[in-house]
Amino acid sequence: MNTQAAERDITTRANVELAVRPVEQADEALLEAFFDKVSDEDRRFRFLTAQQHVGHDQLMPMVSVDHWQTESFLAFDKATDELVATGMLACDKAMEVGEIAISVRSDYRGKGLGWAMLDVLGNAAEKRGVKEVIAIEDRENHAAIELEREKGFTPRAFEGDAHLVILAKSFA
Repeated sequence: MNTQAAERDITTRANVELAVRPVEQADEALLEAFFDKVSDEDRRFRFLTAQQHVGHDQLMPMVSVDHWQTESFLAFDKATDELVATGMLACDKAMEVGEIAISVRSDYRGKGLGWAMLDVLGNAAEKRGVKEVIAIEDRENHAAIELEREKGFTPRAFEGDAHLVILAKSFA
């Protein structure tokens, strides 16, 4: 990874130093390998369906972004130069609501990467003038729900599916 292309360098609460940059079309293979290092349960939570492998059809929306209405960020551990987390922001056409999704590599869970990526996505949404960000979570994804609540998100029902919950955060 070219750390000079990094949008920003950040340090997590557990002192993991990250270089975070927007995704590029050429990152598809990198993301494919990354998701092979995400736990089965976390892949299910991220894509809301069980799958052993994340392939081209799921990855194309992550790399084919316009860098405004949709943006995907990659976070690299500066010590190893390895991709360890990814976050995506997808806004509606009116740029009022943005949906966010984060994935963290299994061996980096519990090191503050989710917290840091939530900040990256929230800042990106605010910079775009988005009024609210939402995360659609499986109700069994207690870690994500707790993290989002700590960051000021409030839960509300997901109409039509009792297994899901929306966590929302409004910007003043």
